[in-house]
Amino acid sequence: MPQNTAPSPTHPSPIVPVILCGGSGTRLWPMSRQLYPKQLLPMLGGEETLLQATLSRLQSIPDAGAPMLLCNEAHRFMVAAQAQEAGATPAHILLEPVARNTAPAIAVAALTAQAAGEDPLLLVLPADHHIANQDAFAQAVASGRAAAEQGGLVTFGIVPDCPETGYGYIRMDLDGDEPDAVPVFEFVEKPDQATAQSYLDAGGYVWNSGMFLFKASTYLEELGRHQPAILEACQNAVQHARNDLDFTRLDEAAFAASPEDSIDYAVMEKTDRAMVVPLACGWSDVGSWAALHETLDQDPDGNVFVGDVQAVDVRSSYIHSNARLVTALGVENLVLVETSDAIMVSTLDRVQEVKTLVSALKDQQREVVNVHSKVFRPWGNYECIDCGHRYQVKRITVYPGQVLSLQKHFHRSEHWVVVTGTAKVTKDDEEILLTEDQSVYLPLGATHRLENVGKFNLELIEVQTGSYLGEDDIVRLEDVYGRMKN
Repeated sequence: MPQNTAPSPTHPSPIVPVILCGGSGTRLWPMSRQLYPKQLLPMLGGEETLLQATLSRLQSIPDAGAPMLLCNEAHRFMVAAQAQEAGATPAHILLEPVARNTAPAIAVAALTAQAAGEDPLLLVLPADHHIANQDAFAQAVASGRAAAEQGGLVTFGIVPDCPETGYGYIRMDLDGDEPDAVPVFEFVEKPDQATAQSYLDAGGYVWNSGMFLFKASTYLEELGRHQPAILEACQNAVQHARNDLDFTRLDEAAFAASPEDSIDYAVMEKTDRAMVVPLACGWSDVGSWAALHETLDQDPDGNVFVGDVQAVDVRSSYIHSNARLVTALGVENLVLVETSDAIMVSTLDRVQEVKTLVSALKDQQREVVNVHSKVFRPWGNYECIDCGHRYQVKRITVYPGQVLSLQKHFHRSEHWVVVTGTAKVTKDDEEILLTEDQSVYLPLGATHRLENVGKFNLELIEVQTGSYLGEDDIVRLEDVYGRMKN
């Protein structure tokens, strides 16, 4: 096990950002879904996603190195693409084969960072938080660095501005005005309203943000002391990991053997090395529609409207239109979120319970829990625009230079009509070049492939007909993205 060593004053440990990209964000359904969760969505206005905002935030840390991203397999191509769009070149993209919470995720990041022969500081950040004041965040990291260098497990506590019941709290020995790291007295579970108010009145309490700074060796030592089974499983998962394109696949059997636990329960609540830096930076975990309503700019009536919304005599509401015009009249304290395939309505004070709706939909095996009508792939995306008995119509977008897998179907035929762009179609032993308003028919069982050979997006309409139209009726023969089995 690596041991802590005193850092040289002239050679501080490098900082490796560790971005946790897991999670499904069920309380932000129907925008956030299992295969396209909130961290990959532009939830705060504009085009930048929460993940991209997190990556951009690293620019305020002067000596932060290349980030390490942890995500599940289903999100890997979207995570890689969004990092590229944000101008970030990850040092590693680690794929978690199963969900095991934050303690194992951070452990494999620490072990991977040490494999390079260094013992860096890990700046652990969830990918789905909002921070308005980047300078305050950077100052907090600088304030916590000395304690982390000396073997402290530093977390960042948000100075509360209201008696929030949706967050855990940290009790410390100061009133929150001191900017440097101080010892943690205790971690407190989410309180009721009266208890939260008493914390606010007493001072010395901050919200638990889930952001951390510590040396890789310090975390691994404390994890080994308090949860050795997690450490052993993660060591095996990293030792037997393999590279796949731009990703590192952790060994599935080894990682699955790890107990499932958060860093708070596994380490932070048990260690005597916990430190906290108070932080006031306009922070939100964007954990619910109410949190988003508070984070975004409100109109004079306390409303937040996103998309095509027409409202009259509406107050203190959040209305989000994604696909259609949404109108509202004479309501207040309302949350209404519309997508092309689902609408969610709630009062503002009950949006924390949206996850119960999602659970009910899961029990009914409704696909709206997992995917949007628009589905993203490494080559582009597709959207179902009509379906019925023995037919389905999709709108397909292929990015320039991208190519779909060489494949065939046993239960359906397809007809492709190019709307814009230039397509190269492989049909059995034939190659066909198609441009706007041209089409090709692919009979059942034909081996086929689609490639965008132009400089702009390729848009086409696909009409499927057959006895079974599910996405699992695909036999991949070749695939540049390594998806032969997934």
